[in-house]
Amino acid sequence: MQSGKKVAVIGGGSWATAIVKILSNNSDNIFWWLRSEDTVNYILANRHNPVYLSDVEIVLDKVTPSASLQEVIKDAHIVILAVPSAFLKNVLNDIDENIFKDKIVFSAIKGIVPEELLIVGEFLHRNFHIPINNIGVITGPCHAEEVALEKLSYLTIACQNTNHAALLAGLMNCRYIRTTVSDDIYGTEYSAVIKNIIAIASGICNGQGYGDNFQAVLIANSIQEIKRFLDAVSPITRDINDSAYLGDLLVTAYSQFSRNRTFGAMIGKGYSVKSAQLEMNMIAEGYYAVKCISELNKKYDVELPVCQMVYRILYEHSSVKVEMKLLSERLK
Repeated sequence: MQSGKKVAVIGGGSWATAIVKILSNNSDNIFWWLRSEDTVNYILANRHNPVYLSDVEIVLDKVTPSASLQEVIKDAHIVILAVPSAFLKNVLNDIDENIFKDKIVFSAIKGIVPEELLIVGEFLHRNFHIPINNIGVITGPCHAEEVALEKLSYLTIACQNTNHAALLAGLMNCRYIRTTVSDDIYGTEYSAVIKNIIAIASGICNGQGYGDNFQAVLIANSIQEIKRFLDAVSPITRDINDSAYLGDLLVTAYSQFSRNRTFGAMIGKGYSVKSAQLEMNMIAEGYYAVKCISELNKKYDVELPVCQMVYRILYEHSSVKVEMKLLSERLK
């Protein structure tokens, strides 16, 4: 089971908390970085994250919380990054790139590093010189809230070195988590980015009063949009209907727990971007992702009507009603 492997989890949000919970089933050596010293002290005293998934009990016999990033990472065999993509560069800014030497680094982040226009794997490879074979991706379909409730969920663990993926898959597989191994690090990561944009579109439709029939057509068109983009950026054989692609899109577009869908619904109801962000008090990765994908697509020139609609609404302040009408005429 490789339970002796030391695992570092970087991030203090709901997904990081869920990952710590999952790992606690099979690993006795989990080191958990949280930015706030006060949060660390609260967890040590009360065995709960005070802000996110506060019903989850932290098994302190297995989990060591710390506000020192250096201390958390230095002795780990596996590092899992679970901070919002917009903040990743700042979080890693002050650490020596050699700290990742000989470590396996997995991204549980479903976004693009905005300043770099890079998915997390490429950012790690270019800026910290981590070999591609030592970089992996954790993707769904899986919401942290259902992990907290121990509802049966599925994860795809991707790495070009499938032995590394299998190692983490073994550590995360448990009574309520089933894991699948993949070698498609680019496809799974880009798909996880774009599905957040589609979820915003789905929320906008909901906020505008469109029904389930329209939503079904939107999602059917959107999975083809994802496929076109993946085929352009990483042209390998993959089944777009697998859980890592279609399944992750469906849960993010439809679930009550989807923050991107919630954000989109607020935009559809007339909230400004700033007002929606303030009321949610959580990061909707799709907001940042759509600008990055729009910039990246200048190189690939892929037809992305749903993503482009979301971009125009969020960044060009285009009319929601007008954009929805134009999109509805393109869908089929």
